[in-house]
Amino acid sequence: MTFSAIARASAAALFLSLAAYALPSFAQDYSLLNYSGADRADKLLAAAKKEGGLTLYTSIAEKDIPPLRDGFEKKYGIKLTVWRAGSDKVLQRSLTETGAKRYEVDAIHIGAPEMEALHREQILQPVTSPVFKNLIQDAVPKHKDYASTMLTVWVQAYNTNLIKKADLPKSYEDLLDPKWKGKLGIEAEDADWFATVATGMGEAKGIKLFRDIAATNGISVRKGHSLLTNLIAAGEVPLGLTVYNYMPTGVAKKGGPIDSFVIEPAIARANAVGIARHAPHPASALLFYEYLIGPEGQKILASLDYVPTNTTVPSPMKGTKIKVEDPVMTLDGMTKWTKIYNEMLLAK
Repeated sequence: MTFSAIARASAAALFLSLAAYALPSFAQDYSLLNYSGADRADKLLAAAKKEGGLTLYTSIAEKDIPPLRDGFEKKYGIKLTVWRAGSDKVLQRSLTETGAKRYEVDAIHIGAPEMEALHREQILQPVTSPVFKNLIQDAVPKHKDYASTMLTVWVQAYNTNLIKKADLPKSYEDLLDPKWKGKLGIEAEDADWFATVATGMGEAKGIKLFRDIAATNGISVRKGHSLLTNLIAAGEVPLGLTVYNYMPTGVAKKGGPIDSFVIEPAIARANAVGIARHAPHPASALLFYEYLIGPEGQKILASLDYVPTNTTVPSPMKGTKIKVEDPVMTLDGMTKWTKIYNEMLLAK
């Protein structure tokens, strides 16, 4: 989800925040969400079996839903009903339904910045889980309203016919070299990537460096990560700065002259799962929540080319230093960083 999409959804949230979020009048038992007794697993499964199913709102790719749904239903015999849309639409539907006191969704799985927005609007409720100990650092915020499930990692990619591996830049400062003039490309809406890279360098220093790169060598701006990846393979953009980690591999398998590398730390965007504050089926929601961040769900996500957040599951980015963008910074800084990014790059 882009900064601009979050801004639109935040405007809707501001209006809906005037509504009163009363506690549910029905008798669902939410105590299991933070229960730590020795009989926790048995009590959770029994309660979920009694509920019989749950509803998930998610932005995960349509093709990736069946493996997750089928694996969960086969393991527990509990029906998973899924409504899928973009993160901004899931966010707005969750806000709208809660504002209207229509409590239909049990679990929500979208981008971490959007989950942070839902936290602020009191759409989610905190969870304590024994699975948290196996997750990467900062996967669970202090308020515990959501947990990161998977990472989409930005890497750099290049056309192997046009650029030698030995000549690849080892730092962003190397991109000031005149040999990169007219050879660089970037995706049009990756302002959150830029914000994380720049602040990691020191905000003023990072902004100046990329302004200098754009002014000296130019950066071609393309809309869509798939498009940018294909243009790299076609030779139109010899080196791309923001490509999703799994895309070059897919093109290379089809014979495309493309490979990826990383200027560390690689920047990643997290997706996260949370349980709705008024979930009609809280035990089933918690069972799915822990399935998704546990080894079984994480292995499925890894098989679908996502980077898992559970450290017990092998990662396709093993050995790479990764920095996960801060969802709070992304949410709060969207206007500022989009403006800087557009002025610096899109104007070219």
